[in-house]
Amino acid sequence: MLKIGLTGSIAVGKSFVLECFRGLGCVVLDADKTAREVVEPGTEGLKRIVGEFGDEVLDANGALNRGKLGAIVFNDNEKRELLNSIVHPLVIEKQDAWLKDRESEKPDGIAIIDAALMIESGGYKRFDKLIVVWCEVDIQLARLIKRNNLVREEAERRIASQMPQDEKKAYADFLIDTSNGFEDTRRQVAETFAALVHHNK
Repeated sequence: MLKIGLTGSIAVGKSFVLECFRGLGCVVLDADKTAREVVEPGTEGLKRIVGEFGDEVLDANGALNRGKLGAIVFNDNEKRELLNSIVHPLVIEKQDAWLKDRESEKPDGIAIIDAALMIESGGYKRFDKLIVVWCEVDIQLARLIKRNNLVREEAERRIASQMPQDEKKAYADFLIDTSNGFEDTRRQVAETFAALVHHNK
């Protein structure tokens, strides 16, 4: 099975690209979903987060309050690294189990995992190929403001806190530029998929 990592910065259209690959027959996994699952109530992940950050990161039902945790780690690199050191290994373990299951079902298939911090965490090294999704910065900014209902300064701050897109692009085996809308993106996905199928033969 060909194992593909898919990444890109905030608000560049990763989810749309992932859905296009799913439509072409790839098995796909959204790492954000996995990251939520490993900190659900009753999990080891949540227990460790509460152990480090205290009960104030929980909501009334005992579930993780992402807003509160986000506010704690957003401007504090040390705390953010501490959170990542808890969550990342659990996510990787879960992804690897998922990949193993998919491989036994479809040995000659193509599996794609989408994760925002794949390059930063070094997780991309586990994959055969890496796809980086990107778009022009002014388009990224406009999308983020609209999607998350943010003021411009806050959106700019979020983008600035991430690895620059040009740096991410340097790691890519394949690039998909979403700047020109859905149809153009879909065309690039189809071309990339064709190249992956060829590589997988």
